[in-house]
Amino acid sequence: MSIVIQPVRAFQDNYIWLVINNSNGQAIVIDPGEAAPVIDYLSANNLEPIGIWITHHHHDHVGGVAELQETYPMIHVVAHSEHPVDADQVIKDGSTVNAWGYTAQVWGTEGHTENHVSYILDIDGREHCFCGDTLFSGGCGRILGGNAESLYNSLSRLAELPDDALLYPAHEYTAANLRFGLTIEPNNEAMQHALADAQQKNEQHIPTLPVTVAHERVINVFLRTDEDSVIEGVEAKTELDDTRPVSVFAALRALKDNF
Repeated sequence: MSIVIQPVRAFQDNYIWLVINNSNGQAIVIDPGEAAPVIDYLSANNLEPIGIWITHHHHDHVGGVAELQETYPMIHVVAHSEHPVDADQVIKDGSTVNAWGYTAQVWGTEGHTENHVSYILDIDGREHCFCGDTLFSGGCGRILGGNAESLYNSLSRLAELPDDALLYPAHEYTAANLRFGLTIEPNNEAMQHALADAQQKNEQHIPTLPVTVAHERVINVFLRTDEDSVIEGVEAKTELDDTRPVSVFAALRALKDNF
């Protein structure tokens, strides 16, 4: 069986991820904020969508679901009970979702929003994490309905995935996130190299994603809140009540909001 994961661009900077089984021409669609680019890709590649997986309720992640259900009546929608879609399977933290004999674990990854989930799909011993807007390469989601402690805990959990686990965020924010990160850790050489690579890929319209967990631990300041270099970088810009990682994280998120 040959599984391929393909990004489909939507809006200005969204990625709708397709998990494609080349053996039978079926696909799973993750966070279709728009239906048209998905339908176009499926039609051009003669693919049959069998499922939709939703990470959270924002329109740029669910806006295309109803049209896809109308176009493909047999499609199976997976979502949390608080996601505004007509779900066939309701999931929460600890649930599992199956596809072609593979299993995806559902993790609650709140913080960007309440009831945000991520899907960790094990394909032949390697984990592929569809993390929506919880974690971006070099950054993390804004706090829009959740809170800093929840988002910190969610990122910490994702960071515990194996080094080679691949992360599939839903937006192309890498270069902007790294530019912010370098205001906190200007001497982080890995971050400098990652920014140069991201800028080159942006110019060539090549996705910077997916990325490995090992890569993110080195270049994502939001995963490095216990590092002296990050603490010092935050303290140079704002006053910290204490240097606990969650406090540094909250201060970082506030700084990024105004970057």
